[in-house]
Amino acid sequence: MRTLHLLRSAATAALLAAVMAACGGGNRAEPNASTVRQATARLDTLVPQWMERTGVPGVAVAVVHGGRTVYAKGFGLRRVDGSEAVDADTVFQLASVSKSLAATVMAAQMPPGVDWDTPVQRLLPGFALAYPEAQDNARLSLGDLFAHRSGLPDHAGDPLEDLGYARGDILQRLRHAALHPYGSYAYTNFGLTAAGEALAQARGTDWATLSAQALYQPLGMAHASSRYADFAARANRAWGHVQVGLSYDSYDSYGAQPARYAVQQPPRQPDAQSPAGGASASAADMARWMALVLAQGQYQGQQLADPAALQAALTARPGGGYGYGFNVGPDPHGHPSVSHSGAFLLGAHTAFILWPQAGLGITVLTNAQPRGLTEAIALAFGEQAWGDVAGTDWLATMQARMHEMYRPLGHLAGQPAPATPTPPQPLARYAGRYANAYYGDARVVLGADGTALDLVIGPAQVRHRLRHHDGDLFAFDLQGENAPPGSVSAVQFSLDGPGRMQVEFYAEDLAHGLFERVADGR
Repeated sequence: MRTLHLLRSAATAALLAAVMAACGGGNRAEPNASTVRQATARLDTLVPQWMERTGVPGVAVAVVHGGRTVYAKGFGLRRVDGSEAVDADTVFQLASVSKSLAATVMAAQMPPGVDWDTPVQRLLPGFALAYPEAQDNARLSLGDLFAHRSGLPDHAGDPLEDLGYARGDILQRLRHAALHPYGSYAYTNFGLTAAGEALAQARGTDWATLSAQALYQPLGMAHASSRYADFAARANRAWGHVQVGLSYDSYDSYGAQPARYAVQQPPRQPDAQSPAGGASASAADMARWMALVLAQGQYQGQQLADPAALQAALTARPGGGYGYGFNVGPDPHGHPSVSHSGAFLLGAHTAFILWPQAGLGITVLTNAQPRGLTEAIALAFGEQAWGDVAGTDWLATMQARMHEMYRPLGHLAGQPAPATPTPPQPLARYAGRYANAYYGDARVVLGADGTALDLVIGPAQVRHRLRHHDGDLFAFDLQGENAPPGSVSAVQFSLDGPGRMQVEFYAEDLAHGLFERVADGR
C-alpha cells in the first residue's frame, strides 16, 4: 500500500530556497538608504493589491536595514468576520519560521562543551531511532537534527501530534519510524524538536521558558512566545484562516481567483512541536530578531548568541541548501541570503529573507493558509531594494509553486466506489482492538445500529467513519493540518488468523501502517 506524502511546511521552507536557486545575474551595488526607502514605500501599495488578489485577510511586514527597524506595518483584519485591524504589534503564529528562532536560541544557550556536533543522546539519553547500526544513534548530533539529516522520513511524527500525543511521547515513538539512511535529508518537525528538547533539558528547563530567557526577553520581543497559551491570551492576535469550499473537485482551480476564508476552528495548537513550529510573534518583534541575526548575535552592545554557533546555523551543510534551521543560498538575482518560510494548512503562512552582506531583512506574516503571498512580498521587496531588473510576477510564481500543497492525498481520492463491489463480511467481524508500536492502539467500533464502523485512534480518540469500498477494503475521509480537503485513506482488512488492518494514512512506521488485532485485556 502506498504511503501518503504531503509537501506541507517543507514545501514553503524548500520552495523559497528552490526559487532562489534559479539565480540570474543582478545589480551588484548593495542596497542603500534610498533604495530601501523606495522599496518600503512600494509595500504600502503592493501589499493591499496582492491581498486583494489572494483574499488573505491580514498581513504584517517588518523591514530592518543597518541595524534599525525602517518599516513595521499591518494591513487588513485580524479575523475576517471582525473589524479589528492588523498592526505592527499584532501577534501571528510563525509556524516553521520558529525553526530559525530556535536555532538562534540554541546558539545563545549551548553551555561549554556543547555545540552543533554534540550527540543528542548525551543530552537526551532516552532518544533513539531505528538505525540498523548502533553507532548511528551514538553519533546523531544536535546539528544533524536541526539540518534535517537524521534519516527520519518527511514530517515524521506529525500524524502522532494530530492523534493527540504529547511531545515526550512522540519523541519516544520516533524509534519505531521507518528511516532513510543516516545523513540523508528529509524535512521534519519532531527531529528538530528533539534537539531543542535536549538542550532545554540540559539547561534544566522547558523549551518555552528557555526561549523566553535566551531570546525574547533580552531582545525586548514583548509579544513573542513559544507557548500556545501565551499566544491565545493575546488581545491583539491574528486568528488563523482556511479557505472555504476547497475540495478535490476545486483543487485544480487553486490560485485562479481570490479565496474566500473563514476562521479556523479549533485553532492550530502546536505546543508539541514548539521548537519547530510553535513560536508566535509580531512584526515588530521579528524586526528585533532580524537585527540580532544580521549583527552576528549582538544587540545593543550585548553578545546574546555565540557568533560561531550562529554562523554555523547560517551556513549550508555540504551538498545542500540548508544550515541549522535556515535556508541558505542566493536569491533569484544572485545575492547571498538566508531565509525560511512557515505554513499551517490550518491557517498561517510566514516568511523572512535576510541579506547579511547588506544588513537587510524582511519578515512577512499572514493569518491564512499558504497562498504564496509571504514569499512574493519578500522577493518583490528585495528585488527593488537591490535595484535588480524587475519583471517576474512573484505572486503568480509562488502561487503556482504552492499548488501541490493542496493536492488531496490517497489513491482513492476522487475515485468512486465500484459500481458492483464485492460485499464486505459481516461488519462485526472487523470490530476489535488493533495494535501498532508507533501509532498505539486503535479500535474498530461497530455502530449501535450495526450498520457502520468507526476507526478510533490515539489519545485524542480521533474518530474516522469507515465506508465500504470493495470486499475487505474500506476508506475514510481526511482533512486537517496534514491532509488537504478531499484526502482519503484506504483501510485494508485481512481477517485470516487473529486479523490485521493496514491503514494508508498511518504508514510512516516500520510496519508501514500494519495494525495487528489483539484480544481485549492484552
